[in-house]
Amino acid sequence: MSDPPHATPSASLLGHLRSELCAHAPFAQMQATHVERFLAAASQAYYGPGELLLAPEQGPVEHLLFVRQGAVTAQRGMAEATGGFHFEPGDFVPVGALMGARAVTATYTSQGDTFCLLLPAAEVHGLARVSAPFADFLNRRVAQFLALSRRALQVAYSSQTLSEQSMETPLAQLARKSPTGVAPETPLAQALLLMHQQHIGSVLVLDAAGAPLGILTRHDVLARITLPQLPLSRPISEVMSTPVLCLRGDDTAQDAALLMSRHGLRHVPVLGEGGAVVGIVSERDLFAMQRLSLKQVSTAIRNAQDVDTLRVVAQDIRRFARNLLGQGVAARQLTELISHLNDVLTQRLLQLLAEAHGLDMGRACWLAFGSEGRGEQTIATDQDNGLIFESSDPAADRPRWLAFARAANEALDACGYPLCKGQVMASNPACCLSQQEWLEAFSAWMEHGAPEDLLKASIYFDFRPIWGEARLARPLRALVSDHAARLPRFMRQMAENALRNRTPLNWLGAVEAQQIGGREGVDLKLGGTALFVDVARLYALAHGVAETGTRARFEALGRVLQAPAHEREGWIGAFEFLQMLRLRVQMEGNTTHPNWIALDELNDIDRRVLKESYKVARRLQQRLELDYLR
Repeated sequence: MSDPPHATPSASLLGHLRSELCAHAPFAQMQATHVERFLAAASQAYYGPGELLLAPEQGPVEHLLFVRQGAVTAQRGMAEATGGFHFEPGDFVPVGALMGARAVTATYTSQGDTFCLLLPAAEVHGLARVSAPFADFLNRRVAQFLALSRRALQVAYSSQTLSEQSMETPLAQLARKSPTGVAPETPLAQALLLMHQQHIGSVLVLDAAGAPLGILTRHDVLARITLPQLPLSRPISEVMSTPVLCLRGDDTAQDAALLMSRHGLRHVPVLGEGGAVVGIVSERDLFAMQRLSLKQVSTAIRNAQDVDTLRVVAQDIRRFARNLLGQGVAARQLTELISHLNDVLTQRLLQLLAEAHGLDMGRACWLAFGSEGRGEQTIATDQDNGLIFESSDPAADRPRWLAFARAANEALDACGYPLCKGQVMASNPACCLSQQEWLEAFSAWMEHGAPEDLLKASIYFDFRPIWGEARLARPLRALVSDHAARLPRFMRQMAENALRNRTPLNWLGAVEAQQIGGREGVDLKLGGTALFVDVARLYALAHGVAETGTRARFEALGRVLQAPAHEREGWIGAFEFLQMLRLRVQMEGNTTHPNWIALDELNDIDRRVLKESYKVARRLQQRLELDYLR
């Protein structure tokens, strides 16, 4: 076939092209003179529907193509078997072959009428030497796209964060604390002990219907009790401040601030529709609106005295995560922080319940599985946990531990962590085992498990001790790390399970969407992050990598497999981009489909990164298939 007609763009077209290019990365980040250099050296080519652009037999690539209009597909061999790649306006092809001075490994054809800008290889390398954004983009496309996407997300959530922290926030949203109240006849000694135990600065005096009669604050104690040497047996009604100035749930933080300023108050009760107190706002709450921190949230959790308080404090984890999104925190740090706070909450809850059940957690260990075990929890996350206990007679001891575990699972559910539909919870007798029983279970999965058994059991291989005696879990980790790689049948079955969910790219390489409610979108978990999690888990088991987190596994595997730095970076970047999209969906309150996103909600950058991420996932799955199934 003859070469397609090339033409140097006219002056009028150059002006249009300049604006068109700057709508895409990396041109938007390049200096104007470097964009002009690209245009001056480029020629334009037209390709008819189905026309061949590039093929392996043509030898080393001579031009970099920038798709302006239409689309280009690339296929290797039988497309149905290996999958293709789909390039849209704004994409460069073929970057890898041109930068490696080699021939392409796929056949590139146009889909419909297609216009491309062609830049000679020498000009590509020359421009890369003077333009760092252009060079970085060619060498680190996924990383560059991720950086741009994260900046866009930061801008979006910064405005939301400022709005949420506005003084126009309704008190119904701000007054999350369950009010602490006592009857008017309560002795002062009892009221003061309650304030001390719950680490609070005030206690309300309520009537039988929950309406406020008065309030006693820490600042009242010196003048009204200590200096007058009032007996602590006297009722609180004798020293309480009255009447109590209150606001309603639809009043704002601004109203509370003004009321405190005008009357010298530090606490304002918030009333519900029936006139009963439903919360209380403090001077510190208003100040903390702009200063929610990891220390504040974790301290509040550790100081909680009961499950009801933990249930309220758990809401701060979501607020904190949204604030971090507004600060541009990356997916890895964000999911690690969410998992850390969930750990802190779980530890405090287990401590309270162990004391109530009279159990010694020095003889047991609470395990997290799945995303919490990997330290990768998002906002919408259910429970995946288990319990190891020391026992010479497990059947006799198990009922006590099961009762404790049942109370823990129900309390976590009340705190916003739903019960696991698959029953992977410590309250299930199959997940409440002695150390020897757990070792036998893991050995059975690895040595004799059927594919369906392993499909259900794969979540257990991402375990991590949360609270109690961590030494009880060490033999399990040693067994998995040392034994899995020596079992070819087990590794093959794990590979087959990992490949059940295929990358949502069609045979042409375009994103294959699902329809929900008349809109096209994708499942970011089953068709996204889970693809990377499964591959990382299998290779980690195969090479004795002890890490449980997906990023940590990829970093370790990159060294073991001697993968180039840019390839390792692509694995991690693609996974974390999908995690960030999941967090975004969940932050926006999609409880029905917390892992599904409509494609029309994505901006141009995110659509490109999504497709790049799927390409990375497809290559990983192809590698897995070659290593374990052929």
